[in-house]
Amino acid sequence: MRPRLLLSLLLALFSLSAMAQREYSPNLCIGVKGGATLSSMAFSPEVHQKMVQGLAGGLVVRYHEEKLFGLIGEVNITQRGWSEDFARDEAPQFSYSRRLTYVQVPLMTHIYFGPRRVKFFFNLGPEFGFMIGDRITANFDWKDYGSIEGFPQGYRTNEQLAKEVENRFDYGIAGGAGIEIFVTPRNSLMLEGRYYFGLGNIFHATKRDYFAASRTQSIGITLAYLFRVR
Repeated sequence: MRPRLLLSLLLALFSLSAMAQREYSPNLCIGVKGGATLSSMAFSPEVHQKMVQGLAGGLVVRYHEEKLFGLIGEVNITQRGWSEDFARDEAPQFSYSRRLTYVQVPLMTHIYFGPRRVKFFFNLGPEFGFMIGDRITANFDWKDYGSIEGFPQGYRTNEQLAKEVENRFDYGIAGGAGIEIFVTPRNSLMLEGRYYFGLGNIFHATKRDYFAASRTQSIGITLAYLFRVR
């Protein structure tokens, strides 16, 4: 009886171990993503502005080793910036927008749950970026706005219009939530909404500088395709 009991226990342990390995087996996914952003700036002193639209896209790598937790890293090209709100200053004939293009690298904790074919998830972690583009679109001479008749001045912050970007490196916190749908066991589509709050300033922010804060902030909606390679 004892050998049979021992054999039964060994078989049971083996079965449980195999089940655990299937349930917690590490997997690695790679993929691509693309979508749109809405962004503005956190300026101090305040700047009258509206959100500006942009594009985002890049590569995704995700690694799971636990049942509910994983890591996700990306390398993206993302457009951020702001649009001046001249209507607020009763000068709607003027328009100005500034689009800042970044290579950005978020490294986030990935928390997921749900049935096998549909997962809900949260992402949270730091993000680092470097500005590779700065484009201004305006219908007036933004380098010499002081000489333009009817241009709102005195009561409006205009220093940012012609000011060169002084800090191209950016860092901040990114957080998002979404849903992942598995088309096949190895292929999935991941829809995510994400918020980014920058902690770095694009302009110098010492006591001698005009701006005490000039931080990027954005909301993005992206769709990713992931393929499990392991």
